[in-house]
Amino acid sequence: MQFFTSFYLKFVDIFITRGMYKMVLSGLKNTAVITLGALAIGVAIGMVIAIVKYFADDSKALKPLAWLCDVYTTVVRGIPMVVLLMIFYYIILVSAEGITVGIIAFGINSGAYMAELIRSGINAVDRGQMEAGRSLGMSKLQTMRKIILPQAVRYILPAIGNEMIALVKETSVAGYVAVAEVTRSIFLIRNNTYESVVTLTLLAAIYLVIVIILTRLLKLLERRLSNNAKRRKS
Repeated sequence: MQFFTSFYLKFVDIFITRGMYKMVLSGLKNTAVITLGALAIGVAIGMVIAIVKYFADDSKALKPLAWLCDVYTTVVRGIPMVVLLMIFYYIILVSAEGITVGIIAFGINSGAYMAELIRSGINAVDRGQMEAGRSLGMSKLQTMRKIILPQAVRYILPAIGNEMIALVKETSVAGYVAVAEVTRSIFLIRNNTYESVVTLTLLAAIYLVIVIILTRLLKLLERRLSNNAKRRKS
């Protein structure tokens, strides 16, 4: 009981009395910006690579491009995220701000994983769907956009949700490039107050709450897509 009382008093003193909750909120904002920006880039890159590799199976002209996509995914997935982040910060985007570097680096890393997730979803759709679209006078890209991708989303949504959750946690290394995301903000507070128990417990709780919220939202979205699919069939 004494431990919890002490914990509460220290928590109030650090984050309320001293006003350090503002640093936490600022860190959460940066974490959200990096995550959403990187996710958008990752989905865009993954979509392009997945579509190129899908069409490359029937087109010799796209084979070299598909090979380049394979090289990209192999190289990016083979480099640790921290190393990739520092390469962009110290070598490629030297004059850019840390948040910009974080969005681009995390986005490029996410794109390598998204590519395989989206490609697996596209391949899960019956190939006859492409032929059906073509028979209706649609181009390959139109068929992909209007018929294949909407069906593929149902297959890949859980995996994309998991990738987003992983991305949120991966942003904790953005502090290496001077970005005050939530982890770095908490570490700065810990260094200033010399209080590890309260600060690190709060950090763990923040990530746990974020993951729970994202998981719940993902389940609601999956349920809605499933209900819409059932209505179309009926």
